[in-house]
This record gives sequence, C-alpha cells and structure tokens, in this order.
Amino acid sequence: MLPTALDIYEAKRRLAPHLQATPLLPSHWLSSIADGDVFLKLESLNLTSSFKIRGALNAALRLMETRGADTPQLVTASAGNHGRALALVAERLGLACMVFTPASAPEAKKNAIRRHGAVLHGECDDYDAAEKRAKEYAATEGAVYISPYNHPEVIAGAGTIGLEIVETMPVFDVVVIPLGGGGLASGMGLAIKAAAPHVTIVGVEVEASSPFTLSLEAGRITAITPRQSLADGLTGNLEPGTITFPLVKQVVDYVVTVSEDDLARAMKGLAHEERLIVEGAGVAATAAIMAGKASAPGQRVVAMVTGSNVDLPKWLFTVS
Repeated sequence: MLPTALDIYEAKRRLAPHLQATPLLPSHWLSSIADGDVFLKLESLNLTSSFKIRGALNAALRLMETRGADTPQLVTASAGNHGRALALVAERLGLACMVFTPASAPEAKKNAIRRHGAVLHGECDDYDAAEKRAKEYAATEGAVYISPYNHPEVIAGAGTIGLEIVETMPVFDVVVIPLGGGGLASGMGLAIKAAAPHVTIVGVEVEASSPFTLSLEAGRITAITPRQSLADGLTGNLEPGTITFPLVKQVVDYVVTVSEDDLARAMKGLAHEERLIVEGAGVAATAAIMAGKASAPGQRVVAMVTGSNVDLPKWLFTVS
C-alpha cells in the first residue's frame, strides 16, 4: 500500500514527542557556486546522526500501536544508518532487534548498532546479500522485517523532513535529495508536492550504483551490478516490487548521477567551508550542486545533508 500525504502528517504527530526539527541553514559557499540561494537541511545532526531515525521510529511506533505487548522482534538489512536507527529505537522501546549489514559497512555504524544492544550480522557480502538474509530470517522466525526504504511507515517518517522544510521556508524552488532505495525522496516528495507542487525535486544517485536511472529509462525495475563507492549508503539494487519505484516516478522530477570525485570534493567542501563532518551518501546533494547538475542561477535551493556516520580515518583521508 502506497503512503499518502496524510500518512506523513500522522507520522509527524507520532514522532513529535521523540524528535526535534533539524536545522535549515544558509550556505554562502554553495550559494556562490550555484549563483542562487542554497540552504542545507542538516539531518546529519539528527538522533543517530542521520535521517533514518525518522522512518525507523515511525515504523516501530506504528507497529506497537497495532501489536502492543505482542510486538515481535524487529529485523532489517542496512548499509548502516537504518540499522543503527532501528537498534536505538528497539533499545528505547524494549524490543528485540537484529541487523544484517555488508562486511564493508563502516565500523562506526556497526559499532553503534552493537552499542544499542541489537544482534549484528555484519559479515554479508554486500547490501543485496544482507537484505536476502534478513528477509529469510524474518520469515523463518516470525520476526517483522522493516525495510530501510520499501515500507510505507518508513517512507512517511522520512516525509516529515519535507513538512519541516515547507513550514520553515514557505518559498523555495528546488530540493535536492540523495537517492538510494528511494524512501527519502518518496516521502519528502509526497509532502512537498502536496504543499508546493511547483517545487522541483531532484534525486541524486552515484555512478557506481544507479538503479533508478536505468529503471526509469526502462520503465521497470532493472538489476544492476553495484560497485564500491564513498557513498556506501546509496549502493545496492532495488527490491523487486518496491513501492518506492512508482512513488519516485510520481514525485521526483529528474535524477542525476555524481562521480566519486564529485563526492570527495563535496565532503572536502563541507568540511573546510561549513565545518561539517558528512559521510559520502550524505554529500550527494551537495556534490550535484557543485557539479552544476541540480539547480539554475537565481533559484532558492534546499540541499539534503543526510548523515555523518563515517569512519574518521576515511573521512580525514578524503578531506585532507
């Protein structure tokens, strides 16, 4: 079942006692590059240092509303941020949680998952393998699989970011959003288009993993062979039948791709110009703006900064 704008308002009500709005701040540095007015939506400053807490918490709270004391174990696959978010949510709500991640997931993310008391299976070959194992475990053990993106309540939770932007800045032209599984772009796009249909939504994939670019061209979900990327959180195939595919077609106006060099320049720029530690996936929107792919001169632009869970040695090597 596809989520709606009403579901996003319900998610906002559900999350309000638990989360605060994140900052939306002007970037004079990016504004000069884009020849417009660029604002950074800093989800990297959210609880668990990424936007993923919104969807994980909304899904778990909604599950508890319907299942109560019978709420089963939560299971997910994750490149790291969703797993960390779900682990924290389970810890705070007193639920059991199991997370499957690729072996290549940053240690900062895997350590945080363990710290919150979840059972971690962090040895999977890649994200696709982690997703397969997590779904098989949930089906066998009677647990509930909460996808990082292919889940209506996860999408609705992510959509609350769009509501915050609209409420904070009533007039803007473009929102630039990293595009992995599509949950963030789907939720934000639903919320923003409902309030301001003229706003352009730009999705940003990485050249190393661009399933939406190929799938939208083909008119159907198309398998790819992902390569390693600084943006580990954006790599992997789309789950067959994912509800994000029709939603992205509906609310995202166009999709662009950025290179590894683009990501590295964006990480370095945010570090040196804005004093922000941001992971590779978190800088995708900034990278697209720096590459001249996501806005036109004179526009008022919001760039998502989605997470800061990066291994410090990798970050220092990239930004030095």
